[in-house]
Amino acid sequence: MFYIQNKNDLINKSILIVDGNPARYCLLKKTHSMDESEPYRKMTFGERDTNKPHKTILMVGETGTGKTTLINVMINYMLGVQREDKVWFEITDDQSDRTSVHSQTSIITVYGFYLQESPIHLTIIDTPGYGNTDGIYVDKQIAVSFCSLIKEEIHEVHAVCLVIMAHQHYLSDRQIYIFDAVQSLFGRDIAENIVMLFTHSDGRTPKNALRVDEEAKIKSAVNDKKKPVYFLFDNCQSDAADDEDEEDHELRLNQSWNLSFTGMKQLLKFLDTILPKSLRMTRDVLQKRKQLEANINNLQSLALEQNKEYVEENNSFEYEVEVPYKEKVDIDPSVASVAMCCTVCEENCVYPDSGWFRNLSWCSVMKNNHCTVCTNKCHYIKHVKAQIYVTKIKKEKRTFKDLKKEYYGMIRDRESLVKKLEEELQELEKEKIKLVNEAFHCVETLQMIALKADSLITLQHIDFLIEKMKEINEPEKAEILENIKKKAGEEKQGALGFIKRIHKYF
Repeated sequence: MFYIQNKNDLINKSILIVDGNPARYCLLKKTHSMDESEPYRKMTFGERDTNKPHKTILMVGETGTGKTTLINVMINYMLGVQREDKVWFEITDDQSDRTSVHSQTSIITVYGFYLQESPIHLTIIDTPGYGNTDGIYVDKQIAVSFCSLIKEEIHEVHAVCLVIMAHQHYLSDRQIYIFDAVQSLFGRDIAENIVMLFTHSDGRTPKNALRVDEEAKIKSAVNDKKKPVYFLFDNCQSDAADDEDEEDHELRLNQSWNLSFTGMKQLLKFLDTILPKSLRMTRDVLQKRKQLEANINNLQSLALEQNKEYVEENNSFEYEVEVPYKEKVDIDPSVASVAMCCTVCEENCVYPDSGWFRNLSWCSVMKNNHCTVCTNKCHYIKHVKAQIYVTKIKKEKRTFKDLKKEYYGMIRDRESLVKKLEEELQELEKEKIKLVNEAFHCVETLQMIALKADSLITLQHIDFLIEKMKEINEPEKAEILENIKKKAGEEKQGALGFIKRIHKYF
């Protein structure tokens, strides 16, 4: 425990939330950005001293695990608050870790806690809770926001804290999805910096929760006995005393404070022994995930059907054909907050979502100012935000004369028309092969660098890619994908079913 500032000074720098036992105060913080369109925001308490050791921790977990309370436990420990002080300070606000059915935010909050009296400074990155009632779209937004954060602001972390309730007893399809989504954020080099923080603990070893975590194949730091590193916390330090049962309540609060502060002391000791981990590989994982999504979307919208029935002996013969066309539309904010398309290739380079960026050249799919996704690898100035191309189908009546005029004007030779149509089909086939192989390369790369090699992010596209590999006569690559699917196991298939049931875009 560190050195508390004068309690009255702290109270003067705070806003009273509830006057009780303890009295709850919100620390006055400096907010560095009020723009709600940005993917993350930063708040600080105190002034950073670059000469002091600095620790950065990332908090991730399911909605409702008590992550916000846990952050405030850390702050009160750093301040040196004791139960007998009858005060409780909070750095979080009601934007963090919302658990109500009205939760709409997917923004990440970075808290800089720079207490001058303490020997270290602390940065806590608070991610929104996974699995809330707004569905998988919000969870995808977390990855988008996190990608922007580690590209622009945070480049290394000392610990990734996976917050889990100590009384968790079983692993449902929903739990498999949540654990998978959390682990899918990171590169495989981060495993030794992942620790588990069990909330709502009674102080006993959380055997059932540890068994569930083992079943979920969570990769984390291990101790000398090759067991997962974890710390215990309770979540009722700020609960007001109950007049009708004050003695028992006071005993319960004292136990809660002692348990949580012991957990915090052990966590800080761990932070002193672990080296910070670069987030470069994690950034690469998130970028490959985006590229895979972009390639899959372009494959699904690619028109590969061409009809040779255009050529008929009777020039006046009429028939109806389905004609694909592209239409540029504004993005639907309920599907994606940010998207980007190429106006030359008429392709969606980033959709359904990407990291927030001020300048198009900063987008993760840009390399050397050129796009890595669109067909012609166009310069970023040929791209626009906030619009996408949508492939639609319309039915048209055709005659041979119409087709001659459309494709060649005054062409006389029917065989030339067939040749032209075949050439166009070949070009579409080449584009299909390129996109399929790029998607396969993304999957291969993620297998090598991702913490969760068989993540649901990949598996949700695996059957589609296997089919396309067979279409382009790549049986060996199709077999590799089949093995990835087989290795994932049946429990992942259940989680994929869960995703499809609750997300209409899958």
